[in-house]
Amino acid sequence: MTTAHREKVRKKLNDIFCEVFNDDDIVISENMTADDIEEWDSLMHVTLIVAIEGEFGIQLNAAEIGQLENIGAMLALLEKLPEE
Repeated sequence: MTTAHREKVRKKLNDIFCEVFNDDDIVISENMTADDIEEWDSLMHVTLIVAIEGEFGIQLNAAEIGQLENIGAMLALLEKLPEE
């Protein structure tokens, strides 16, 4: 995986967070969890998953969703996708 691919994935994911939480000032970090964003509850987690699936053209299974405990896990999963 190239650095350009990693940065593209990170930017897309950051944009998704800004859109879902309606906050253009969000800057994601790998250790960020639901505890770091007040509005990030279980319903917002589902909204994030749906937005991620739509943006990246994927469908996550229950096991994959269960592993998405922080931003780092999300990035690790998404960085495995083929480069566009």
